[in-house]
Amino acid sequence: MLRVVVALMCSLAWANPTAMVDVTGRWRVTISGSDGAIAGVASLEQQGEKVTGSMGPREDDTTPVSGVMKGDRLTLKTHPKPGFAVPFDTCELTVNADRMTGSIGAADEKRTIEFVRTRQEK
Repeated sequence: MLRVVVALMCSLAWANPTAMVDVTGRWRVTISGSDGAIAGVASLEQQGEKVTGSMGPREDDTTPVSGVMKGDRLTLKTHPKPGFAVPFDTCELTVNADRMTGSIGAADEKRTIEFVRTRQEK
């Protein structure tokens, strides 16, 4: 009986891989548009569906971020200090293992944003 329960649990885990998506870790961020690309970094921590962290051009120059993970989609929002500019207010990212992609900006000047995991936090 125990073998059947273990086998069932394992098969359920494989049947729904998006349930195991975890964006905790350090990320290299690239925002690209018609005017070129800018690079940055992000550090994220996930607990359940809640994501918190920071991102910016360098590790010593970051803005707090928060988000919600639903399946393989992360909605990420920036929380800049008053008077500070950020490249986006909110973005929708599709998560695929160690890579997240999305777009930001108005329809007439869409830019792409890509996060690539640089180190897995354990």
